[in-house]
Amino acid sequence: MNKLLATLMTTLIAGAAFAQTAAPVAPAVTATPAVVKAEAKAEKSVAAAVKSEAKVDAKADAKVEKAEANAVEKKTKALTKSATTKAKADAKAAKADPEDKAAAMAKADKTDAKADMKADKAVIKADTKVDTVRIKAAGDKATASAETAGAKAAAAADVKAAGSK
Repeated sequence: MNKLLATLMTTLIAGAAFAQTAAPVAPAVTATPAVVKAEAKAEKSVAAAVKSEAKVDAKADAKVEKAEANAVEKKTKALTKSATTKAKADAKAAKADPEDKAAAMAKADKTDAKADMKADKAVIKADTKVDTVRIKAAGDKATASAETAGAKAAAAADVKAAGSK
């Protein structure tokens, strides 16, 4: 439930950040040397912000992919270990003497249950870690996007200010 709430809150914040950005308006400014210089500087800063955002997005995606790969590996390892433990317990129970067979089967069942529980815990832990990384990645992407929008707005304001001089 906490993961769901965190994901929803991150999405809400990211959506709000995107909704807050103003549509670009063509400046009604004459092309004086100061305006041209301000526009060049603005384009450069916006390009840097976009490049930075793309870099953050790529890093976040790479982190998510790595976490997913690690989760698959951990899940496979846990399930393999569980299956091995269960097979050993069943084999041991099958080798038991006829008079001890019932007790050996009960012990094997108990071992099977413990192995399943341990594997389930490992799977849940791996999935939780992936979800956490995804949420952090979404937050990083939203922050980078908001910073880019801020850089664009600041650049537009600088060009407008240069035109009013």
